[in-house]
Amino acid sequence: MEDMGQGGNVYTAPDGNGYMPQGGNISLSKADEVRAARKHFSSLGLRFLAGTLLIFAVQTLAMEIGSRVAPELMRDMNYYLLVTMLPMYFIAIPILVLLVKRLPSQTPERRRMKPGHFVLSVIMAFALMYVANFIGTFITTFIGIIKGGEVQNTIAGVVTEANQLTIFFIMVVCAPIVEELVFRKLVVDRTVRYGQGTAVVLSGLMFGLFHGNLNQFMYATALGMLLAFLYAKTGNLKITIAIHMLINLMGSIVSLQVLKLVDLEALMTMDSSDMQAVLKYFSENMAGLMVYMLYMFCVFGVMITGFVLVIVFAAKGRFACEKGSVCIPRGKRFRTVILNLGMVLYFLFWIVMIIKQLIA
Repeated sequence: MEDMGQGGNVYTAPDGNGYMPQGGNISLSKADEVRAARKHFSSLGLRFLAGTLLIFAVQTLAMEIGSRVAPELMRDMNYYLLVTMLPMYFIAIPILVLLVKRLPSQTPERRRMKPGHFVLSVIMAFALMYVANFIGTFITTFIGIIKGGEVQNTIAGVVTEANQLTIFFIMVVCAPIVEELVFRKLVVDRTVRYGQGTAVVLSGLMFGLFHGNLNQFMYATALGMLLAFLYAKTGNLKITIAIHMLINLMGSIVSLQVLKLVDLEALMTMDSSDMQAVLKYFSENMAGLMVYMLYMFCVFGVMITGFVLVIVFAAKGRFACEKGSVCIPRGKRFRTVILNLGMVLYFLFWIVMIIKQLIA
């Protein structure tokens, strides 16, 4: 986290969080500034931890009530999703928002994004997601080999078992809006004062950990950092919501529909020496295979294009993060931002959840 953009040489009067009260103009020492920042990040972490525990409590209660009232329906993935996710979105998350909103904030300056830049951002977002997902899948597969059993990917089971209408409502509509509000709006607004780099990295890490499994942690963190960067630069949450919706639409709806067109399991287990069976399979699945190949061609095209764009943009300094109005001295940033009570507890909680998923 040494690349977190920090800056500014105006130090504000102490208000418990290192912010300037109305009309304040009293200077803080560097030590006071760091202590105030550390307290602020700790408070942010504790509030997110409290919100996380509330989410678990609400979902557990909802599942318990659902199991008692309609146990047969709880075996249906659509009903299960609605019972567990809706209380989180409409009860726990609003309380989390209220808790975090009590902390002082600074909204990034609103800037217009050109349509062409939006398209390039979407391509880079897909590329980061695909590459990070590949890395995450490789790591979990390797861990599965070591432990002698497959690492369970719960999200894959949810997507394949629930109907498309439920998935669309939960993952394409609700999830992007709620997650962008919580992990971009709330986190970035309360950390961008310490530099856009700090806000971007912390938003991505907190978002990735929140998914609670290694399968999603890698790509959620990478995607979260890009979305946080875009929000910090534009101050427009609608942009990140739109990109998030497109990502979830492709990952949970379009890709699944394409896979349904071909029976890949039958193809992989087929006896290649049985030419009659092979020819029969291809004749029955030719249209689906062509669509699948076109889809994969587009995926790889987007991956390569997006990866090249990321490299070119980075080389040109297009990902440079602006300094904040509050300076955390170099060498003290990681300790101040992460190694505080609230953030340590939040990180530890989710790391334990991820480890449990890996060894389950």
